[in-house]
Amino acid sequence: MTTCAAVAQRINQLLKEKDMTQYRLEQCSGIQHGSMQCIMNGRNWTIQLNNVIAIAKGFGMSVSEFLNDPIFESNELEIE
Repeated sequence: MTTCAAVAQRINQLLKEKDMTQYRLEQCSGIQHGSMQCIMNGRNWTIQLNNVIAIAKGFGMSVSEFLNDPIFESNELEIE
């Protein structure tokens, strides 16, 4: 799994946990809809740290809380 796919999976997990829509996350994080669609649909080859920070803030959490998930600890995680 790529890091982008892992980030998208984590976003989906948190959207469900927080009963939040992708649109609401876009509004809270300041990430444009097209950019979020690229992340969620796997059209991004890389994910930038500033986007991860914005997404975490959009969820009302720190970056370390966002990344504190077993998906990011996998030895199978591909770094682009």
